[in-house]
Amino acid sequence: MTSATTPSTSTKAAASKPAAKKPAPRKPASDPAELGDGERARLDAAIGELHIGSRTWAALSLAQRVTLLRGVRTSTAAVAEDWATTAASSKGLDSRHPLRGEEWLSGPYSVLGALDAYIETLSRLSSGTNPLDGIRLDRAPGGRTRVQAFPLTGIDRFLLSGFTGEVWLEPGVTPNAARSAAGLAQRTPGDSGGVGLVLGAGNVTSIPVLDVLYELLAHNRTALLKVNPTQDSLVPVYKRAFAPLIALGLLRIVRGGAAVGAYLTAHPDLAHVHITGSAATFDAIVWGTGSAGTRRRRENRPQLKKPITAELGGVSPIIVVPGDWTDADLTYQAEHIATMRLQNSGHNCIAGQVVVLSSDWAQADAFRAALRRAYANAPERPTWYPGSSSRMDRAAHDYPDALVLGDRMLVEIGADDDATALQNTEYFAPVLGVVSLPGHGQEFLDRAVSYANERLQGTLGANLLIDPATERSLGNGFERAIAALRYGSIAINGWTAFAFITPTLTWGAFPGNTIDEVGSGIGVVHNALLLDRVERSVLRAPFRPFPRWVGGAVRPAGRGSRRTILPKPPWFVSARTGAAVSEGLTRFRAHGGAVGLITTLAAALRA
Repeated sequence: MTSATTPSTSTKAAASKPAAKKPAPRKPASDPAELGDGERARLDAAIGELHIGSRTWAALSLAQRVTLLRGVRTSTAAVAEDWATTAASSKGLDSRHPLRGEEWLSGPYSVLGALDAYIETLSRLSSGTNPLDGIRLDRAPGGRTRVQAFPLTGIDRFLLSGFTGEVWLEPGVTPNAARSAAGLAQRTPGDSGGVGLVLGAGNVTSIPVLDVLYELLAHNRTALLKVNPTQDSLVPVYKRAFAPLIALGLLRIVRGGAAVGAYLTAHPDLAHVHITGSAATFDAIVWGTGSAGTRRRRENRPQLKKPITAELGGVSPIIVVPGDWTDADLTYQAEHIATMRLQNSGHNCIAGQVVVLSSDWAQADAFRAALRRAYANAPERPTWYPGSSSRMDRAAHDYPDALVLGDRMLVEIGADDDATALQNTEYFAPVLGVVSLPGHGQEFLDRAVSYANERLQGTLGANLLIDPATERSLGNGFERAIAALRYGSIAINGWTAFAFITPTLTWGAFPGNTIDEVGSGIGVVHNALLLDRVERSVLRAPFRPFPRWVGGAVRPAGRGSRRTILPKPPWFVSARTGAAVSEGLTRFRAHGGAVGLITTLAAALRA
């Protein structure tokens, strides 16, 4: 589990490590009262050291903080290979597995990118300039201010051509207000936020340390990171990567199960809790468990006496807007959807789970066939996350007629089928569903948006696929539909996981959740521009890869037209050279080097 409390069947709540059969280890403590005096003393000492560190952090100038972050970048680059190989091994991927590149991108690549972006933001503040200077701000529907937050560097414009990212602020936030607040706690670096507790995720290796960076930079809080037991093998890597922060008392990393988490969430010397996990774990932290927790919730008497933020996942839609697609389009976008579900074996809070098709689309049957092929042909890999087998069994029980394809399941909801379980259960395993709604064009899109908002659990991320000609035909109606989607991250012709690894975008649920109805969580992370009052991030990507956008297939200019140098993104599960390209991009991010980049681009062209 990501925290103390009783085990849960909810998708992100990881149980303690499975017990070996010989010899059987002692069952991990689940009650903080069961912790030994020595373990309590070690935890108390770590918190005490972080309080001293908080004074050190408050005394550092912005220029000194930039120097410190550059040191963290150097140490992270030095462990990148160990990080990726350790993570891959922990998930059952050997050095020859075609999907091992996932661990390069979702681990060290993500963290290096975040460090680069935070360094840029703090450097601007240190020099007396605004983090948003030179960045275009314009208007989104509903009177919102929109920050054009990606790409901001020449290398990103080249390598990730055709991809753009926007951060939409809450209605009523003006461009001037956005500029005046940009920088968050780094605008007042001497004001300490105390010590925060980060209960780390167990599925993606960059999440725990990215959450630590956000505590430090957005809130001026030093951090005690309790890793999920699934990440125990990464602890030595984390300690080497973040050695400069540890040396100054700005970070402490501890292992432990439910009892450690319970002890820490109740600790009076910690000012704040951040968790990436499940709603069930969140509720257990805030309200408690059993009848006592039920009573506290009914009486609105939370047991947690400090603020909490959270990222808790949900059931993510993939809306497919009908259009006139080529056979190559059908194949490519089917592989795209397979990637959204099967990356990391589906053990992602942002994995696409429900494909929404038009029952009136002339190509619906052809697309279903392409999706079955792509889903079946993706490389097999272990379903490694604790509880995966029981969740797959649950899906099989919910949908006994589902198509079982080795290690994965495809649920095609018919007219007489009940989609309730699919809509309300984040399976956190390789289970993909397909539902149909009537309509064409704007009628279908509006109906699909309403379905996603009203029927699917959670508000973390939504994906939408639409060809350029159809997008142009919808005009402003398309942007109004995007504004109506109540999700914290929206990807148009992309996958929201790309927004996750883009540090200048934000990550978190759509605003409005409370501790009583937490949904997909409270607050945001990443957000390297340190923007205030964020509503959502919107990623836009090319519908067609290189070279199919060339010529008459896509107009050279206008709405929906996007050029890319990528024949197939390296994160696609069907990318033949994805592992090599992902490793090469990470090494380039870490160390630069034109020769290595050319080799990586050559591999990308063979994807």
